[in-house]
Amino acid sequence: MSLIYTVLQTGPAGVWEMIVLMAVILFIFLIVIKNVRVVPQANVYVIERLGTYKATWQAGIHMKLPFVDRIARRISLKERVADFPPQPVITKDNVTMQIDTVIFFQIVDPVLYSYGIENPIMAIENLTATTLRNIIGDLELDETLTSRDVINTRMRVTLDEATDPWGIKVNRVELKNILPPQDIQTAMERQMKAEREKRESILIAEGQKEAAIRVAEGEKEAAILRADARKETAIRESDGEAQAILNLQAATAKGLQMIKDVQADDSLIALKSLETFTKVADGRATKIIIPSEIQGLAGLAVSVKELLADTDTSADKDND
Repeated sequence: MSLIYTVLQTGPAGVWEMIVLMAVILFIFLIVIKNVRVVPQANVYVIERLGTYKATWQAGIHMKLPFVDRIARRISLKERVADFPPQPVITKDNVTMQIDTVIFFQIVDPVLYSYGIENPIMAIENLTATTLRNIIGDLELDETLTSRDVINTRMRVTLDEATDPWGIKVNRVELKNILPPQDIQTAMERQMKAEREKRESILIAEGQKEAAIRVAEGEKEAAILRADARKETAIRESDGEAQAILNLQAATAKGLQMIKDVQADDSLIALKSLETFTKVADGRATKIIIPSEIQGLAGLAVSVKELLADTDTSADKDND
């Protein structure tokens, strides 16, 4: 309200002056706001003053002089990927292949990147094709197919050295696809199929061998167990027979001790011997050897039997 009152008090001329002043202030404010820039993280701005390099703005807030300074380039410092189309290359043994590459690079010097070369990506692509032809030209087909890591390393070193003046660092190079001619691909597929069949046959043979070994080991262990069982059986039978013999000897010794304890005379011993031989005679033996003492005892027994018979006969006659 006070500003409006002041404008009214100054008259028409004062009003125009005040409007012009406010317009100038607003214009200056807009210019200042327009020339204030905030640089994002992982980005840099290359500033030129009257067409000449002035400074490189890092991440943060900055302000340039209006109508004098300008932002020449906005550059990202993040790692980038460049996927180049397949390039025809010829190996040492004159085989033409198609190889496409992938380059991982990063801008490390924004000034050199801005003023060192006109089209850095195109330059890297052409340099990659030239380097790839030089490397593959020294290798044969088999070496090319089996030396990816070697080729990647050599290309990375060569490209990194060549791009240093452009403010670019090549971090990694990868051969994405290596495509030999169709006839060679067919031959390689047949070879790989033969290799797979060979490995399969080897695995089957090894499996059969392992199975046979396991069967043999099982039979061996079974035979050992059977032998151990027979051995254990024989030992137990021998122990049983030995124990039986010991028991028999103990019984015999006990019997002899009993005979000794009752103080048996020669006649009793001879009689027991005769009973024993009588049992022996009832067996299957066809020949029996009788000691002389027992023979005499047998004769005495027969004589006693005959005497008893004669006595019985005489008694019968007397009764008649």
